[in-house]
Parts: sequence; C-alpha cells; structure tokens
Amino acid sequence: MSALFSEYFKFIAFVFKNKDTAIVNGLIGLGTIISQTAYNILAFSCPCAPKENYLYGMAAIGVPALALFVIGVILNQNTWDIVSECSNRKCRKLSGTAAFALLGSIVGRAAVAPITWSVISLLRGQAYVCALSEFIDPSSVDNFPPTKDAAKIMARFPCKDLPAPLLIYSGEVERRLKYESQLLGWLMVGVVSLSVFLVLCLKHCCSSLGYQQEAYWSHYRSNEKALFQRTAEVHAKLNAANNVKTFFGFVEMENQEKELLAKSQGARSVIPSVDWNRITGVYMYREINDTPMYSRLNKWAYYTNDNSNQHMIETDLA
Repeated sequence: MSALFSEYFKFIAFVFKNKDTAIVNGLIGLGTIISQTAYNILAFSCPCAPKENYLYGMAAIGVPALALFVIGVILNQNTWDIVSECSNRKCRKLSGTAAFALLGSIVGRAAVAPITWSVISLLRGQAYVCALSEFIDPSSVDNFPPTKDAAKIMARFPCKDLPAPLLIYSGEVERRLKYESQLLGWLMVGVVSLSVFLVLCLKHCCSSLGYQQEAYWSHYRSNEKALFQRTAEVHAKLNAANNVKTFFGFVEMENQEKELLAKSQGARSVIPSVDWNRITGVYMYREINDTPMYSRLNKWAYYTNDNSNQHMIETDLA
C-alpha cells in the first residue's frame, strides 16, 4: 500500500503542473478512483469485530481523504504565495476579498481528490457496511433468530464469518447498509455539484473582467509560469557553472548544456533578493493607467521598462 500511495502522490504532483483546471481536476478524480478501487481490492480487510469495525470503516473513508486534502493544499502554488505574502509584507497588502478568493481556490482544488475518494467509497459501500454492521438491530431483520451478543454477531456479517443458519440474512443486511451508503454518496454528489455551480456563478458575477479577458489572463499565467520555470533552471545552471569554473578553473558540461549556456551569456549574473521578493506573493488583477497587469512579474517589468523604479519601491509592487 505504501508503494501505491507513493505512486499516487507522484501522479498528483504531475497533474498539478497541468495548465487547464478542468483537465487537472479530471485527472485527479480519475487517479483517485483508480487508487480507491485498488485499495478496496488489494488492501481493505474488515476486522469483523465490535468497535473495531466502526473505527476501521470510518478510517478507510476519512483518513485517506484528509491526507489527500493536505497534499492538495501543499502542492498548490497559491498556498506558498500566501505564505510569502505574509512573510515578506506582513499581509498588509492582502485584502479580505483577495484572501477569501485565494483560500477558496486552494480549498476548491485540494478538495477534488478527497471528495472523489469519499464519494467512491460510499457508492461502493464496502467501508460503510464494515463500519455500521454492528449497529443494526437484529429485531429489524425479518425472522432473525434471538441472539445474546447481537453486536458481535452483526459485526461478523461483512466477513460472512457466521453460523450456517445466519448466512441467509447476510444479503439483506448488506443491501440495507449499501442502500444507506449509496444514498449518502449521491447526496454528496448533488450537494457538491450545486455548490460548484453557485460558486462559479458568483465568481463570474463578481469579476471585473470579461470572459475573453479572463481566459487570456489564465493563458498568460500558465505561459509565464512555464517559461519562468524553464528559464530559471537554465539561469541556475549557468550560475552554478560559473561558480564551479571559478573554483576548479574549468567546468565539465555536455554539448547540449554548452550550447544552451552559450546562448545565455547575456543573462543577469546576480538577481537581488529584493527583486525576487517583488515578483513573489499574492497577486490579484489590476490596471495601471488603463494597462492590464496580469502578474507581479508583469508589473515589475512595467515599472522597470518605464524607469519608474522609485515608484515601484514605494508601492512595493502591490
């Protein structure tokens, strides 16, 4: 199971790098369904004992969902933007509206995997049957024979580890619990779907941008992030190569690396920490002199090209 979850976390990290939110959410959901199904087939094993059933069944539904939620929060770039904002600027530039929007984005993205896990668990019903079997009243089952230790007997139904006369009731007990489990699962699907619809309506109603410009902004951020990461990797390699060469007097590189670094000789050798801080942190769309500013980097470049560095320092690229 550790290997299964390790591969799933790698899958989550991969899809979070995808540009399209809908594709990301779809891939996360698909990966969660596959992992949940594999877990039920390969690892799920109800203890079939009073009290242990409930703890095991609820843990099988809730603990992986909680773990996936925490991982989703950790892998979301907005989480670290908020941390950087509060660390560098003490959150003084972070308005309540921006904080609410960003936290909503973080929670919404992180909730895809845990909700999918919980819904699939409930629709399959295996964990729910295990957890709730011991609480069924034997007298509610037609023609169920009297028994002294009812909880112990009912807890053994998920494993079908029962005396032969009682096995004929296993189908009815399982159907009743699966009915409850699937009903809860479909209710969760309905509530989540309605909530997503209302949130999207609210988002578009409150946005100051038109649909096309908002789509453009999304494309810009995706492309800027991809280009920035690739360029940062090359710049870091160039900086490391120069330092290694200074220490040893030479640096050993592959031909492809030499060609790549040769094209980058005009790069800034050192980027001050103040510049890194100015392009890092929370950013909400705004305009300067009717010119759209789509990111902190966009605003930094605008002030730099306009030779307005002093004003940039005063406003701290808010």
